[in-house]
Amino acid sequence: MATIILISILLISFFTDIKDRRILNIVTLPAIAFALIYHSVTGGFSGFQFSFFGFLVGLGLLFIPFAMGGMGAGDVKLLAAVGALQGPAFVFSAFLYTAMIGGLIAVLILLKQGQLMDSIKRILFASRLRTLDIVDKKELHHAFPYGVAIVLGTFIVQFGGWIQ
Repeated sequence: MATIILISILLISFFTDIKDRRILNIVTLPAIAFALIYHSVTGGFSGFQFSFFGFLVGLGLLFIPFAMGGMGAGDVKLLAAVGALQGPAFVFSAFLYTAMIGGLIAVLILLKQGQLMDSIKRILFASRLRTLDIVDKKELHHAFPYGVAIVLGTFIVQFGGWIQ
C-alpha cells in the first residue's frame, strides 16, 4: 500500500512541478500522515519509528539547501514524504540518485544555454560562497523544478533493485 501511495505522490508531484513549479501540500502532507499511521498500524512502535526516522532523514537532507534559498519547501516535503513511506535507508539512497540526476539536468541546461563554462568559472573563482544570496537573481533562470530529479531518483531506487 505504501508503494502505491509513493508512486501516486511522485507522479502528481512530477506533473505539478513541471507545469506550475509547485509541489502541493495537499499531496505531500497527507502522504506523510498516511505513512506514519500505516507503519504504526502494521508495525507497531517499530513501524512508527521506521516511518518517523525516514521522515526526519528526508527532511534533513534537503533542509540546508532550502534554508540557503536553493530550493522550495515542496521539494523538502516531497523527500520527507518519501522517507516516511519507505524509511531512512531508502530515502538516503533516493537522495543520492536525486543529487546525481539533478546535477546532470543542471549541466545539460547550462550546456544548452551556452553557460556551462561561465558557471564553472564563477564557482572556481568565487572567494566567498556562503549563501545563495550572492547569486544575482537574474541568474536563477538556470533553475529547474527539482521535484523532477526527486521523482526520477526515487523511481530508480524503487524499481532499480539497488535497495531492498
